[in-house]
Amino acid sequence: MAAAQQITKKRKAVQDGVFKAELNNFLMKELAEDGYSGVEVRRTPARAEVIIMATRTQSVLGERGRRIRELTSVVQKRFGFAEGSVELYAEKVSNRGLCAVAQCESLRYKLVGGLAVRRACYGVLRFIMESNAQGCEVSTLRYYKFFIFFLRCASPIIPREQLMPKVFFVQHLVIAFDD
Repeated sequence: MAAAQQITKKRKAVQDGVFKAELNNFLMKELAEDGYSGVEVRRTPARAEVIIMATRTQSVLGERGRRIRELTSVVQKRFGFAEGSVELYAEKVSNRGLCAVAQCESLRYKLVGGLAVRRACYGVLRFIMESNAQGCEVSTLRYYKFFIFFLRCASPIIPREQLMPKVFFVQHLVIAFDD
């Protein structure tokens, strides 16, 4: 039997960061239409719990939990987990209007669907401001910058950039909210 190798704290932190980034990238591609907005990984010595945050959790779970089981098996195989050592859960985003990722995806689908740029951006701005945000800024690649804001330098902001190859836009969405 080989002795268990010791891993330094620095290497472990890098390894965990790479795992979370790859998992986030995979889930972002897989669950884009389901309102995916983030992932949280909780590790225990026995297993890892992956909590998927989305706006539409029913579509993440699938019919009778089929899709979440498929995602669990894909994550197990992709990242080399033992059978039953990883569990995926779906959690609903508490305030969709203050989630920059969800709003950016919403704007993306509006633009891909053919809605006019100004109408789509102002609709997203209005929805964000109705969710009690302090301010919001949406900028696109083509000369447009829409904002309603009171952004301080020290205010907590959530930037989100989304590249959309079909309509050649880069959006930059910043939401400021109270602590």
